Amino acid sequence: MFSLLCMESVVHDAYDAQDDPYDVQDTRVPAPRARALATEAVHAGREDLAGLGLHAAPIDLSTTYPSYDSRGEAARIDAFAADGAEPEGPPVYGRLGNPTVARFETALARLEGTESAVAFASGMAALSAVLLVRGALGLRHVVAVRPLYGCSDHLLTAGLLGTEVTWVDPAGIADALRPDTGLVMVETPANPTLAELDLRAVAHACGSVPLLADNTFATPVLQRPAGQGARLVLHSATKYLGGHGDVMAGVVACDEEFARGLRQVRFATGGVLHPLAGYLLLRGLATLPVRVRAASANAAELASRLAADPRVDRVHYPRIGGAMIAFEVHGDPHEVVAGVRLITPAVSLGSVDSLIQHPASISHRIVAAADRREAGVSDRLLRLSVGLEGVEDLWADLDGALGR
Repeated sequence: MFSLLCMESVVHDAYDAQDDPYDVQDTRVPAPRARALATEAVHAGREDLAGLGLHAAPIDLSTTYPSYDSRGEAARIDAFAADGAEPEGPPVYGRLGNPTVARFETALARLEGTESAVAFASGMAALSAVLLVRGALGLRHVVAVRPLYGCSDHLLTAGLLGTEVTWVDPAGIADALRPDTGLVMVETPANPTLAELDLRAVAHACGSVPLLADNTFATPVLQRPAGQGARLVLHSATKYLGGHGDVMAGVVACDEEFARGLRQVRFATGGVLHPLAGYLLLRGLATLPVRVRAASANAAELASRLAADPRVDRVHYPRIGGAMIAFEVHGDPHEVVAGVRLITPAVSLGSVDSLIQHPASISHRIVAAADRREAGVSDRLLRLSVGLEGVEDLWADLDGALGR
């Protein structure tokens, strides 16, 4: 059987067990109570709404903002150019920052347990910005572990941003580091095989080199890489964070120092997130824990049934659970894709509805065939993103498709 591990909230005790909280001699201030992830998902980024007389977060669609103090504007722009800190006071220009997007960034950073987060127009724009920040320091060498999302693999391999990549197994990370290594990149659970890594061990092997962990599949509901040593946490926010297949975005959760460099790259290159997308993502975060846990329960049941089905050769399902399943069939995988009726045959993942695709044909087609196979992406592998439909309806659809 397959098990599902869900993140539980942690409540910090205000006092040690031997302390009397009513002792007037004890002048310590109780530590703030840690809020549950579900509570943060609903309220983070919205703390000021009541004071504004609002219940729902507003959408600020302005591209520019009036200011009669041009000297003050010059000083704020100089400060941003110097270190990338968010300008204080009212907004300046849409490419420099947007209040609606900033709400989403605040909320995502809270969920991932980082100081900051910087949002972009797509996940690939977010990864590109990370590489540009490190490349500007002359640190263009990247150590990476396959599999990664196909386009991430391609971006590193093709050297489009001047990067040089060394592909290694997790055990080879430390030996692959060089003086010009600017980044170690991993994805766990990985796309599309759902292979998992020990992030603490990987982070230890990185030494002082920043570790970037793609957390798109797990989301902060199931895993928080920053708490395990990753300096950078990447999301294709198009997937579970948005959750409804109607927004494209990327985001990097990180410390404030790195965030400043990312903001400067975003301003210079223009990979900004549209305010409407920021609004949809903030709304999506509110239901993220509920959606992930419900879809994960469906996926665990389907993974169990697929594992027992003689038409299926192998099932990949992560130990931490989740809503993604990868499985290899004995027959023609293209026939399975053609045979579904309720499940949508399409790229992407993380939506409320279920999606299935053949990675070797689509999401990882851009990766060389030999590299795909070496990373475990076989030609018979299918990737299923399980949604919120009734599990019996989903199984009936899979059963019919496998019967073809």
